[in-house]
Amino acid sequence: MLAVILTSSPLQAQSENAAFEKLAQRYLDELPMFSPVNATQVGDHSADDKLDEVDAAARERNLASYEKYRIALGAIDREQLSRANQVDAELLENDLDANIWSIQTLQEWAWNPLVYINVAGSSVYSLVARDFAPLEDRLGNAAARLEQIPRFLQQARKALQPERVPKIHAETAIQQNPGLVSIIENMIMPDIDSLTPQTRRRLLAAIETAKDAIGEHQTWLEEELLPKAAGEFRIGAELYDQKLAFALDSPLGRREIKARAEREYETVRNQMYEVAKEVYLRTHPYTAFPDSPDEAYKQVIIRAALEQAYRELPPRDGIVEVAKQQLQQATDFVVENNIVTMPEDPLEIIIMPEFQRGVAVAYLDPPGPLDQGQPAFYAVAPLPENWTDEQVESFLREYNIYSIQDLTIHEGVPGHYLQLALSNRYPSTLRAVLWSGPFVEGWAVYAERVMIDAGYLDNDPLMRLINLKWYLRAVTNAIIDSAIHVDGMTRDEAMRLMVEGGFQEEREAAGKWTRAQLTSAQLSTYFVGYQEHAEMRQAVEAAWEGEFTLRRYHDQALSYGSPPVKYVRALILDQPIPD
Repeated sequence: MLAVILTSSPLQAQSENAAFEKLAQRYLDELPMFSPVNATQVGDHSADDKLDEVDAAARERNLASYEKYRIALGAIDREQLSRANQVDAELLENDLDANIWSIQTLQEWAWNPLVYINVAGSSVYSLVARDFAPLEDRLGNAAARLEQIPRFLQQARKALQPERVPKIHAETAIQQNPGLVSIIENMIMPDIDSLTPQTRRRLLAAIETAKDAIGEHQTWLEEELLPKAAGEFRIGAELYDQKLAFALDSPLGRREIKARAEREYETVRNQMYEVAKEVYLRTHPYTAFPDSPDEAYKQVIIRAALEQAYRELPPRDGIVEVAKQQLQQATDFVVENNIVTMPEDPLEIIIMPEFQRGVAVAYLDPPGPLDQGQPAFYAVAPLPENWTDEQVESFLREYNIYSIQDLTIHEGVPGHYLQLALSNRYPSTLRAVLWSGPFVEGWAVYAERVMIDAGYLDNDPLMRLINLKWYLRAVTNAIIDSAIHVDGMTRDEAMRLMVEGGFQEEREAAGKWTRAQLTSAQLSTYFVGYQEHAEMRQAVEAAWEGEFTLRRYHDQALSYGSPPVKYVRALILDQPIPD
């Protein structure tokens, strides 16, 4: 009896690839249906005059659409797809499943008021921040969105259930809500006189309508939501593990991440001690260090060395200017040392918009993948006006000259800006839209280490010490992320770990405690992503042997877009695409 071996034909593979690509394009085309604001940010400007619907009917409609796409994707034989399309199919499946889970299970729409403030602020900011179209058109669309702010905020209030809203989320919403007014006053009003009379009249009327609605929402936040806010900010083990799986799309789970982070915590602190001894000997050259120092001794030496870095502080109002100078310095170093291809895409360092403040000190806001040629923004938060002198000093010690340099490497070159500029050249728009947080954040942490290993700042041990401190921050981020949301870690316990264990200043640790309450699963992306990048580079170095160079490796690693690291590793090493 002869065995019949069934193999796919080129025609069948072609048909399956065509079916998937058609499905992916349809999904991209319908992004404005799910969220007009998100579509604008991606660079799809077909619904720039629309503001998201966030009522129950919209949630049901979106849920039905996600499930429709999930069924259609399941009908495609992925074994027939090209390797590139196999990766994109995995990304689409994870995105669809995450969106369905978010609506049905996590239900942030019912308990997180920051979701709505971010959409409202981004709806206008994304139209005025970049010159992707004539000013008249962009501000005309801004007027249309501002006219819809009353409806949008009314839907938000109806969706939110005060008894489920954590107090910290209500307090932060109260701080952020006026930020939309600041966008209007700082980014729209200066250009109002350059508009045609018709657009100017409509915009001025829309601004008054929006301001009234924002004021009404502020009153509701302060007088209705905050007094009744009784939700638990800790999401618990079940939700955390599910959210982490979607956010990371990684083989690593919570327990493995915790174990790795705790091991790395000890390793990095010991590395800091070795560098700190080198720094300490600069001013105390005759010191004889003990052969087996205890942890208390190491703590003292590391802190003494860090104090030398803390003498180099930026002016309170000069952080942006310092970052600009250091960005050029980092760029020159990357080019001179042939570390990675340097893109020519525009990058601007800006003051962080008010509606985005209160979560992170800085971030990189890249243009949407469809907005080619538009600038990326390296946004830095100004110091709050109501801070005491002690709080200001604490912040500036944390963000000393060396720390701002590390931050600028992370956010700029060769970190987020460079990585996203190169990755967005990959032809798959779907892959650019569904980028991986761990790949992006992990690359930025990895980029910091690459610069140090290459001898940045002439191998200054203070720069190496600060870099290790920043990596230790990524490690402690991963520890507290799950410890807070799953294990019930208290504020005192978290602060002690960050301040004593991680050598963070009080203002930095206090801000991170707030951020950890407002977010979940995101703080782990830095450590997990770095671990995966480091392991991928090690595997590629072994495979390429004598043909490995930094430039070749980095260019190839960034040539596949920004999917989870496991897919990039499979593509570089020609391994099966994981599912």
